Amino acid sequence: MAKYIFITGGVVSSLGKGLTAASIGRLLISRGLSIRMQKLDPYLNVDPGTMSPFQHGEVFVTDDGAETDLDLGHYERFTGCETTRKSNFTAGRIYWEVLKKERRGDYLGGTVQMIPHITDEIKACVRALDEDDVDVILCEIGGTVGDIEGLTFLEAIRQIGLEDGRENVMYIHLTYVPYIKAAGEVKTKPSQQSVAKLREIGILPDALICRTEVELHEDVRRKLSLFCNVPQHAVIVEKDVTHTIYELPVVLSEQGLDDLIMVHLRLARPPARLDAWREMLDRLIQPDARVRIGVVGKYSELQDAYKSIFEAISHGGLAHAHAVDVVKIPAEELEDGTDPDRLLSVDGLLVPGGFGGRGVEGKIEAIRMAREQQIPFLGICLGMQCAVIEFARNVCGLADAQSTELDKNTPHPVICLMEEQEQVQNLGGSMRLGAEPAHIKPDTRAATAYGKRVVSERHRHRYELNPAYHKPLQDAGLIFSATNKDGTLVEAVEVEDHPWFVATQFHPEFKSQPLAPHPLFKAFIGAAIKHAKITSS
Repeated sequence: MAKYIFITGGVVSSLGKGLTAASIGRLLISRGLSIRMQKLDPYLNVDPGTMSPFQHGEVFVTDDGAETDLDLGHYERFTGCETTRKSNFTAGRIYWEVLKKERRGDYLGGTVQMIPHITDEIKACVRALDEDDVDVILCEIGGTVGDIEGLTFLEAIRQIGLEDGRENVMYIHLTYVPYIKAAGEVKTKPSQQSVAKLREIGILPDALICRTEVELHEDVRRKLSLFCNVPQHAVIVEKDVTHTIYELPVVLSEQGLDDLIMVHLRLARPPARLDAWREMLDRLIQPDARVRIGVVGKYSELQDAYKSIFEAISHGGLAHAHAVDVVKIPAEELEDGTDPDRLLSVDGLLVPGGFGGRGVEGKIEAIRMAREQQIPFLGICLGMQCAVIEFARNVCGLADAQSTELDKNTPHPVICLMEEQEQVQNLGGSMRLGAEPAHIKPDTRAATAYGKRVVSERHRHRYELNPAYHKPLQDAGLIFSATNKDGTLVEAVEVEDHPWFVATQFHPEFKSQPLAPHPLFKAFIGAAIKHAKITSS
């Protein structure tokens, strides 16, 4: 039977519960334990697939095709463990399942209630990760203590502690300890109130992790211990890290959090093995040089909208002992073509995925510059579609080439709706989703990067390169460097006579990790480093 660690949050949102949970996962793996990770989100959407990046940030896609919370990306990057659709449940999905059971008559005419029916469903979802080879399940509860929509989730995890015994369940509460600059002191009252709310529900935290911008002295930790009913050695300080989020596992380990967990859950305690992680941190914090990568996006002002993109770029630099300075370039600002120096000032250009027409012409302009000025380029999803449109317009001479997503009446629909998508009506969960094999063409940039003929990559799209335009595009020099098995779906394209120009319909960023940078990002950053040396000489 697996043991459970539940991570809750208080005071305010965006404290970093996902990063903290992922860091704990890394520590347990360093102890030789097998783990699974899960996020429970109290909002009523069935999944985040139809939510705006302005509200929710990136949608992370798993191998099995689930559209999930971006925290699952942190889980995979920190731990190396793949997540699945069992790793993210929302209140909407929970209620959906309960109501379907009610309609089938599964409850035998009984009155369906929040307790026990909703809480039983939540517990079933948590326990679904319990398998023979799993030692610990880490479960993060979204939102903050006190949120109305989160009460059933907190009740469910309280019940698991009762049912499984407190030696098999650990509650870790992440809270915020603010520093009041005018008063020159930190305040513990918000944390006290947050823990009091948990205790009203019946959950007593076993460890308190305190997010803070300043050091917390011994007297503050002693006060938090007293008023929050947590042993002082279990009051952990999580001060803002200096260089990178990947420092966090080491910060927590140095305060003994992993020892605390092992003792509480009565697990064998082999020494932590963080050597590879520390070596990675040394290379990340002390790079040999720097390189500039421009990201031309629709949501450039939103850090979370391209979370996996930015992390994968960093991993690509890490593979070459280079730090990467990301230059965020709003696509809309490029649409008039009047600021070419902005694009020429970077060593590589990346155009990420997205939906809708806003900023598309700016992305196409950036791609034209990258192609004509020999700037290393990586396009992803919509970025590949824009690359095809640009090539069709400016190389094939199809001036009105466009995607039918943006212009249904275009005379040259080089990008069109996938055939299986034509009858789809519901937007949620209906795209081409999840991992599928891509067959790599020999003697291409993709083949050099991957070093293999068949790879598995994750998708999230409805539109594809129109098969009717395969031949004219290839005749003009566009290389189809990856396709599905029968060649009908184009998964990646390249441009001849260019130092490094690759665009993919799939999302390679979802599989990149600091200890295992994605091959395409590694190759892209390598090309950018080479370009920087050439232009500076």
